[in-house]
Order: sequence, then C-alpha cells, then structure tokens
Amino acid sequence: MSRSRVVIVGAGFAGYQAARTLSRRAGKQTEVVVLNPTDYFLYLPLLPQVAAGILEARRVTVSLTGTLPRVRLVIGEATGVDLDAGRVRYTDPECGERSLGYDTLVLSVGSVNRLLPIPGVAEHATGFRGLPEALYLRDHMVRQLELAAQADDEDERRDRSTFVVVGAGYTGTEVAAHGQLFTASVAARHRGPRPVPQPRWLLLDIAPRVLPELDERLSRTADRVLRRRGVDVRPGTSVKEAMAEGVLLDTGEYVGTRSLIWCVGVRPDPLVSGLGLPVERGRLVVDRHLTVPDHPEVFACGDAAAVPDVTRPGQFTPMTAQHAWRQGRTAAVNVAARYGIGQPQAYEHHDKGFAVDLGGFSAAANPLHVPLSGPLAGLVTRGYHLSVLPGNRVRVAADWALEALLPRQAVQLGMVGAEAVPLDTDAPELARRGGRAA
Repeated sequence: MSRSRVVIVGAGFAGYQAARTLSRRAGKQTEVVVLNPTDYFLYLPLLPQVAAGILEARRVTVSLTGTLPRVRLVIGEATGVDLDAGRVRYTDPECGERSLGYDTLVLSVGSVNRLLPIPGVAEHATGFRGLPEALYLRDHMVRQLELAAQADDEDERRDRSTFVVVGAGYTGTEVAAHGQLFTASVAARHRGPRPVPQPRWLLLDIAPRVLPELDERLSRTADRVLRRRGVDVRPGTSVKEAMAEGVLLDTGEYVGTRSLIWCVGVRPDPLVSGLGLPVERGRLVVDRHLTVPDHPEVFACGDAAAVPDVTRPGQFTPMTAQHAWRQGRTAAVNVAARYGIGQPQAYEHHDKGFAVDLGGFSAAANPLHVPLSGPLAGLVTRGYHLSVLPGNRVRVAADWALEALLPRQAVQLGMVGAEAVPLDTDAPELARRGGRAA
C-alpha cells in the first residue's frame, strides 16, 4: 500500500522541527515532503553575526537533505492551497508553476517584514529577515565607510557613517549592538590617506525602552551596554519619513544617513490570508492541537498560526523562534497520531527564559528566569545557540574562537545587490526600479 503523504510548507523553525520529528516517528508509515524556497534551514538568531563578519554565511545554514535523510525536499515558493483538491500550488526555481498533492498539510510558512504606512520606507530601508539581507548589509556598511573616507564634503562624510536602526526588539537591538562593533573595527583599521569618520548608530523605537517584550532588568542591561558603546538609543521615537539621503524623525529632527535598517517586527506570510480560512491578525486560527477548525487534515504552526496560549487565557502565543520550534514538534506528534502512532498532544509551553547577544563578551539573558549580564550571560547565550543549532556546531565554535583572536575581515564581496533584498516582498519591483539607496 502507498504511504500517506504529509506536505510541510516552509522549513523555518517550526517546519524543520516538524519534519525532523515526524520523519523519526512516522517515516515508515508516511511520506514526508518539505516544500521550501531554499535547500537549507536558516538559524535566524545568529544572522546579526553574519552581518557583522563574525560568522561565515554557511555557518547559519543547515542542509535539509543532509540532516533530514528520510524527508523528500521540493524546492519552490508556495503560492496557494486548494483545500478541496488537497493540493499546494508553488513556483519552482525556474519560475515554473507546479502543484503538489497531500493527504495531510502542515503550514509553517513563517513571516515577512512588517511595514508601516510611513512614506519612503519601502523604497529606502533595508530589512533583516534572511541571509541575502545580512550579506547585503555587511557589504553596505563597509561600502558606506569607504565612501565616507573618500568624500570631500563633511556633511556627506558624516551622513555615510551614520546608521539608523528602527525597532529595538530582539533583532534591532542585536543588529545595532553588532553593527556598532563591526563599523568601529572597520573605521579603526582603515589605513587610507583620509580617516573614516567615527561611525554613529541610532536605535529608535516607539516603545519606552529597548527590548520592551522582556523583563525590565534585561532591558536595562542591554540599554546600558549600547549606550556605553556610544549607540544613541532613543525610546519613544520613530521615523516620520524616509528619503534617499536621510530620515525625518517624528520629533521633527532630520538625520542624514544612507543606512536605514528596518527591524520593527514581522507579519505572517500573506499566503495564510489567501486561504479563505479564519485568521487572527493575519495568523491562521488553530486549536490547542494546532489543527485548523473544520479541516482535520490541515495543521499550522509557527508564525503562521494563532495558537492559544494556555499561560495567558484568551491570548495567542507570540511569534518567536522559541514557540515555533516547540510547536513544530507538537504538530508532528499530532500528525503521527492522526495515522495511529502515539496520542495527540495539546500545545503547552512555559517560558524558560531568553537570551540577547550584544556582541563581544556581552549579552542579556535570563535562563530559567535568573537574570544574567556580562561575560557569564555571553557564555550562556552562545552555549544555548550551540545546543539548539541542528548542525555546524564545530564550525560556529571555531569562528567564534577566531573572532576572539583575529581582526575581522572588512571587504565587500558584492554577492547581493539591493535589488535582491526588497523590503516589501509583496512588491519587489520597488527595488528593481532603483528606489533603494546604494
């Protein structure tokens, strides 16, 4: 008899864990298929270290075929789902329109950059959600400092060495922390006839403090580290308008810059809203078993799913990697139970703490809700990443050791252009029209 086919759409934290768990539990009874635009799982928490030249790009990618031997990989971008026919439509890497049938579907498509209706942001800002954006940002920072050294006009020199990060959550805080260390290193090691101006970093957020979603003690730790390094932290402040050569803040102040880095958060992949099923703020509504109501053959997890939070009645779990990782496992357990293997489980997760890498030997962490800072927090944070990372652990540890011993390389590789990293993924033609500043 032919095996039932389980299609998992997306191989982020939720999809990867679902595929790995399901293939181990029910690999003989089911055909597990992963549909994903790339052939790797991206470990997003270490992406700021790629942008800062600490880790080589391949270190944060884990081969799907190399680590999921019992899973069939189909490379493509999902474009829609026919729930009645049981088929997923997708575009293959050569732009061919195809479809894939399923008996059970797991939607773990993840999220995309969240935009706000602010003039100029889509055209002039750079997001930070994937490997191309990290590689582009690394080249961009080096390029702007080199151009600043070449410029004759003092205003241009200052503007090119100014970097503005909008969003002081996990991503924005880590990007600002690592970016400041990286650009300071590039400026200090420049040996041209003209010095590179001292890089200036601004971190903006409408919230009253950095890391507003975390305990105030962790927030104060991160704020203290950033300010000590010279980062201009401005809570309660955001961008009113973005232009090619600067930004206008909602305070009325104009800041000249060629570098606007957009880290205000994420929104569910638009694929979810196009299914015609009930959603909650763009996330697919599911029950505690991660099943879509009235569609027992469809599961959803990760950023794509509005999962009831048992620790906060009436609310949904936040869109974090920690939840996505665990929801992927629960979804796999419940898919296996659908085929008579084990018992279904309701998703229940209690926060075990967070860790924010601030670069160097600094971090803010609260493992098991014990607040830590300084080198100990840095050690705990890196240890946590090594324990969760499903591959490349030795290579990552080796890069960390080299980073502590040797200066970082600061050259432009030119592998990713601005047109390849549009902030508005629903309208990539914006970048192709040349809207984003170089």
